[in-house]
Amino acid sequence: QVQLVESGGGLVQAGGSLRLSCAASGLIFSTYAMGWFRQAPGKEREFVAAVSSSGIITSYIDSVKGRSTISRDNARSTVYLQMNSLIPEDTAVYYCAAADSIRRLTTSPWYWGRGTQVTVSS
Repeated sequence: QVQLVESGGGLVQAGGSLRLSCAASGLIFSTYAMGWFRQAPGKEREFVAAVSSSGIITSYIDSVKGRSTISRDNARSTVYLQMNSLIPEDTAVYYCAAADSIRRLTTSPWYWGRGTQVTVSS
């Protein structure tokens, strides 16, 4: 059974930083593209960032480019999202996701975590 467990969310002031983690189990982690989505209150879930299985290729939504870095540790089956210069518009539940490619990940992930709340106060 595949499990994706997010952690690292919380309340932070605007301009602050958070590092989200997603620990995966039940899958051959090194063969999956991994990514992050978010859903703000009253809005649809949106893609945030993705990293290829090797960690070499990354992709970001424009609104987080330059402020966020996605990375992965295949030995620990964990993917990270480092978020800096946070703004109130980043407030959302952040979900970890997995698929066999970045292309599929951005459109229809195979697996989802349950999410972690990020709240940025102004």
